[in-house]
Amino acid sequence: MRTPLQYQVQDPLPGVVYAPPGDLRRYLDAGLLTRETMPEALRASFAAHGPRIALASAEGELTYEQLDETTDRLAGAWLELGLRPLDRVVFQIGNCPELVLGFIACLKAGLIPVCTLAAHREQEIGYLGVHSAARMHFVQGDDPKFNDVAFAEQMRGEIPSIKWTVQARGARLGTALHLREQLETMPLARARELLGQVHIDPFQVAVFQLSGGTTGVPKIIPRFHNEYIYNMRAVGQFLGYGPDDCLFMPMPMMHNLNMGCCFGPFLLSGGTVAVSTAMTADALGQVFRQYRPTWTAIAGPILEKLKPAIQSGLLPLDRLRGVISANNAPALRALLKAPVHHIFGMTEGVIMLTREDDPQVVQDTMVGHPVSGMDQVKLFQIGTEEEITEEGVIGECAFAGPYTIHGYYDAADRNAQTFTSHGFYRSGDLMLFRDIGGVRYWQFCGRTKDVVDRAGEKVNCEEVELLVSRHPAVTSAGVVGMPDKVYGERICAFITLADQHAAPTVAALGIFLQEQGLARFKWPERIEVLAELPLTKSGKLSKPLLKQLITDKLAAEAAGH
Repeated sequence: MRTPLQYQVQDPLPGVVYAPPGDLRRYLDAGLLTRETMPEALRASFAAHGPRIALASAEGELTYEQLDETTDRLAGAWLELGLRPLDRVVFQIGNCPELVLGFIACLKAGLIPVCTLAAHREQEIGYLGVHSAARMHFVQGDDPKFNDVAFAEQMRGEIPSIKWTVQARGARLGTALHLREQLETMPLARARELLGQVHIDPFQVAVFQLSGGTTGVPKIIPRFHNEYIYNMRAVGQFLGYGPDDCLFMPMPMMHNLNMGCCFGPFLLSGGTVAVSTAMTADALGQVFRQYRPTWTAIAGPILEKLKPAIQSGLLPLDRLRGVISANNAPALRALLKAPVHHIFGMTEGVIMLTREDDPQVVQDTMVGHPVSGMDQVKLFQIGTEEEITEEGVIGECAFAGPYTIHGYYDAADRNAQTFTSHGFYRSGDLMLFRDIGGVRYWQFCGRTKDVVDRAGEKVNCEEVELLVSRHPAVTSAGVVGMPDKVYGERICAFITLADQHAAPTVAALGIFLQEQGLARFKWPERIEVLAELPLTKSGKLSKPLLKQLITDKLAAEAAGH
């Protein structure tokens, strides 16, 4: 008797919102989703591209065959340690080959990576570790500016579920287990015996990604095995990644942009992922020169670091055939002498990209169209479900499709606010569309949400305001983004002062926020003192007026007034 086909998860995790079976059936029947798990898809690529270079850095190279064997052994070591499928592992690690090893090992063992950032501190790690019930904390170990092993051991005392700390690199510190020792003591045969006992459901959670954080600390975004595979493959096919390509993408590898649109699709396509373990101009330049990438994404602060070498001809651009950027295509095209693909997307789902053969106005000013034919995009009047159907009219966008989530993890109240009555995800972004040559193209027009986009990191203003307001000199705070040529936006805090108190300096406020456990990239970089914060007619803080105040002040300073 033939086993009936599976159209939904077999054992749902509490707190996870899964796609309706009817939607999954449509995507499966259309051939978009498969009943394939992420480790199955990766193993197929590893087998097909065995001798090719998969990972490359200034420290050495790994072929696909070596990557497969190494991650089998690491996955086996973590299972032998006592971890079990669906256990969560907090990743707090900068870009390095070991990050990729740990990520793939988790997928093979059925463990769920929690994709935090190396810059996160007590505020974020404490919440996310408890919220996800994490069992292990995976840290870098050789960060010259921060003892993340000592930090992880501290957090292990504050997160009851965490039992193990694993250090990825450097000399062994504290009581942490070391990745190198785990690999050395796990025979490949034993690892594969353990992995043979692991069952992974293709409809189950593969990764816990994070939102940019628009209300409090970041929310957890469940990404599922078969839909995340489809996300990666759809991007790879849209851009034409192939085995002869080399990627240089120095933005955080735990970000969905890198994982879902860059190094993930590359590993499924057989290309080479070139990793820089340091963010200095020399280190970045060394990797760029050594591996001469065909694809890159360098913008904001990283671009500023590399621009002198690019302009002087020290970085080889002869093989570069594609650049991914959120904006500024004309300037990047002129600088890098390569096609530039604007990208718009969210960790929650839909990805849009431009193509080389799109009309020039689209390539220069728009974000193209979704990578999947079954992605759905709608525009609404802000805060309503009144749909906008006219070209050129700005509205609040909402999304649905084969790789767009149906809910944040264990966040029923937030989900009720974030999804429309028809299940479309409201991203808080503003867009308009134009139909050109029978194709609908989209243009990004800003955000409705209260965030600062600082070099690609979304910083929740409310979270920063709450902590700034705890400073003894501050009675109230309003945080906004201020325009910046390098970072896009930097963070400005408007404050009112308590009686008999002077305003803290930026440095002093930073020390205070460090004590509060807030990641450094969220600290205000400018402080403005007001007698009172401006309010709207309804009595709420007027963020538009604050943004206008700092924009005008910066313009006056630039003009020398």
